[in-house]
Amino acid sequence: MKYRTMEKLGLRPSAFGLGCMRFNGDASGDSTIDEKKAIALIRRAIDGGVNYLDTAYTYLGKTSEIVVGKALRDGYREKVTVATKMPLGAVKEGGRAAMEAVLAEQLGKLQTDHIDFYLMHGLNKKEWEDFKAIGAPQFFDDMKREGKIRFKCFSFHGPYEDFEYILNDYDWDMVQIQYNFMDIDNQAGTKGLKLAGEKGIPVVIMEGLLGGRLSKAPDNVQALYDAFPVKRSSVEWAFRWLCNHPEVSVVLSGCNEEEQIDENLRIFDSVEAGIMSEAEEKLIEDVRKAYLYRTKIGCTGCKYCMPCPCGVNIAGIFAAWNNISLYDLDPKDDWGIKRIKEKAEGADNCAECGACEAACPQNLPIIESLKAAWEEIG
Repeated sequence: MKYRTMEKLGLRPSAFGLGCMRFNGDASGDSTIDEKKAIALIRRAIDGGVNYLDTAYTYLGKTSEIVVGKALRDGYREKVTVATKMPLGAVKEGGRAAMEAVLAEQLGKLQTDHIDFYLMHGLNKKEWEDFKAIGAPQFFDDMKREGKIRFKCFSFHGPYEDFEYILNDYDWDMVQIQYNFMDIDNQAGTKGLKLAGEKGIPVVIMEGLLGGRLSKAPDNVQALYDAFPVKRSSVEWAFRWLCNHPEVSVVLSGCNEEEQIDENLRIFDSVEAGIMSEAEEKLIEDVRKAYLYRTKIGCTGCKYCMPCPCGVNIAGIFAAWNNISLYDLDPKDDWGIKRIKEKAEGADNCAECGACEAACPQNLPIIESLKAAWEEIG
C-alpha cells in the first residue's frame, strides 16, 4: 500500500480509502446489508494496509456507521482514521442542540470517543450559509477543543465559485471533492484541487470512478485502452490518473466484494504522484475525448429554457440522455430518468410551443431533440 502525506495534519493516510456507502451494492438508502460480510470486507481492507475509512450519518439507511463501529472492535479502531459527516437536514431546525445530539449518536454508533475527520456533508454556498446560521463553525471549533473531533472538514457538491468561497471562508483541515478524469471542469474540478493544494489543505477524492461509470468502458473507449502498449483495467487507469496528482491525499473506493478489495490493494500498491508518463497522460486525454464524442446534445445546462410551461424537465432529460450515452448505461438504471418519471416531468408532456427554443442561447433544436431523447430513453 502506498501512503500519502497530509503535511498540515501530520498524518500518513493510505492512498486507498475505503468508502463505506456501497456494502449492499449501491448507494441507495436501502439498509439491506449483510453485516457479517461488510465487517469482513472492512477488516480485509485494514489488514491489507488501508488506514482511512469514510462513512456518513445517512449512508445505508443510517446503518453504515453501526457496521463500521462493529468492524473496528478487537483493536481495529487503533489502526485507522475515521471520517464521517453531519447532514444539514438533521440539524438545521434544532441548531446547537441537534448538532450535539447527532455527534453523540455518531460516536455511539462508531463505538469511539472521537471522530478523526468530521465533515459538513455535501456543501454548496447555500448549505454553507445555512450551516453558519446555526453556528456549525463554532460547534466544530468547540468539539475540536474538547477532543471529540480531530479535524474540521467538508465534502462538496457545487460549482467552482462556491468551492472557492467556502474554502476561503473558514479554517478547514481537509476537504472532500468529487473528481475524476471526466470531472476536470465540473464542480470543484482541477481548479479546486489546485487551490486546496496551494493552501496546504489535504484533499480526499470521492467518485473517482464516477459512481462506477468509469469501471466498464464503452467500445470506442475500450479500443483506446486495448491499443496502448501497457495493459491495465479501466479501473486501474482511473485510479492511476488520480494518484498522479500530488494534491490528492486519499482516493475513496466503495467495495462490496472481496475481489474488489484485493484488486484495489494491488492497484494502490503501485501508484504515486508523478507516476504517469506523457504517453499515459495523453491516453487519458484521448479517452476523455472518446467519452465526450458520445455526447448526444450540446446542452450546457444553463436552464434558460426553463421553467417549461408544460412542466418538462428539459435540462434534466438532456443531461440524462448524454449521461446514458457517454457511459453506455441502461436507461432503467439512471437515477436522473427515474426522478423525472416520478415527478411526471417527461418529454411526453411537450406541447411544442417553442418557448424553449426561443430562449436557448445555443440555438439547439430542443423540440426535435426531446422527441429523440424520450424515444430512446423514456
